[in-house]
Amino acid sequence: MSRIGKLPIEIPQGVDVKVEEHQITVTGPNGTEVVPVRPEITIKLEDGHIVVTRVDDSRMARSLHGLSRTLIANAVHGVKHAFEKKLEIQGVGYRAAMEGKNLNLSLGYSHPVIVEPPEGITITVEANTKITVKGSNKQTVGDVAAFIRSKRPPEVYKGKGVRYEGEHIRRKAGKAGKK
Repeated sequence: MSRIGKLPIEIPQGVDVKVEEHQITVTGPNGTEVVPVRPEITIKLEDGHIVVTRVDDSRMARSLHGLSRTLIANAVHGVKHAFEKKLEIQGVGYRAAMEGKNLNLSLGYSHPVIVEPPEGITITVEANTKITVKGSNKQTVGDVAAFIRSKRPPEVYKGKGVRYEGEHIRRKAGKAGKK
C-alpha cells in the first residue's frame, strides 16, 4: 500500500469538494481547481475527509495512487491558502515593475521583457527587485516562476540575474591576471 496514497485528505472549512466520475472539483476562497482522476483510482468523501483508493493492485494503479492523492491535496491546499514563489533580481540596472497585470523586467537587454501572467496567477513586485508569484495551482505557480527566472538566469561569475529567494549560486573564480 502506498504510504502517501493511504493518508486521508482533510477538507478545511470554507472549501467545497465535488466528486464526479473522472474528476474532482475543489472550490475555495482562492479559486477553483479541477483535478482529473484516472479510472484506476477511486475517490470517496467520508465525514470531512477525502479518501483515495485504487481499484486493483496493478502496477499502473500502484504508481498512480500516491500521485493522485498528492494532486488532490495540492488542489485543496491551493484553493484555501494559495501557493507562492518568491524571486530576487540582482545586478546593476536590473529591475522589475508592474504595468497593469503584466510584469515589465529590465534585465540588461536592449528591450524590456514583458511577462503576461496566465489566468489565476497574480504577480506582485516589492522594492523593484523582489517578485512574488501567487496562485492556487502549484504547478502553474512553479512554471511561471521558472519562466521569469529563465529570462536571465543567475550567472556564475558575478551572480547577476533572476534567482529564487534563498537560492545559492556557486560562484566561479574569474581569470587569473598577468604577473
